[in-house]
Amino acid sequence: MVDLVAFGIAAGLVSVLVVLHVAKGTEWQSNPDISQELLEKRASTVPETAFPEPMNRAMGGGGGAVAIESDDAAGEESGELEEADEDSDDPAAIPDDEVEYYEVEFVKEGETIELANNETILDQAEEDGMDLPYACRQGQCVSCAGKITDGPAEDHIVHFEQETLAEDEMDKGYTLTCVAYPIADFSIETGEAP
Repeated sequence: MVDLVAFGIAAGLVSVLVVLHVAKGTEWQSNPDISQELLEKRASTVPETAFPEPMNRAMGGGGGAVAIESDDAAGEESGELEEADEDSDDPAAIPDDEVEYYEVEFVKEGETIELANNETILDQAEEDGMDLPYACRQGQCVSCAGKITDGPAEDHIVHFEQETLAEDEMDKGYTLTCVAYPIADFSIETGEAP
């Protein structure tokens, strides 16, 4: 049988030890929070710019400014901004007297409009009252993607600073309307991504 006196003494001792342990605590301490220190350290390595980040071009601040490295008296690099040279490949830089126009059929919208080769497909379609999908307006996502039904995209448009589509996707007719400039007549299905 169980000796009730021994059981009572053991239970009393365990209770006293638990109370002393809780009163004393484990003296465990969490690691210090270094997140703000880490953020400040990372921020100190990024050069200051005069335009907002991210999506600086979408907010109207970028596109023409380029960070350059230069040596100052202390031998440190600084991130000063210098105006970039205009690209001769930029279709938006085509003079007004050299602009050509092309008939573009928007299949899903049921409309055919005349587009200039110095404005993007997306911009001109919006000016004509169409509500086409888009997000970044920089050729870095596929939100504005469309498919040219008349063959390879590069036979009908020129992409300027397109960073998303692969060659085989463009060969299948896919294009990004936010950075695509027409160079021929064609039909396009908007909202079609590879």
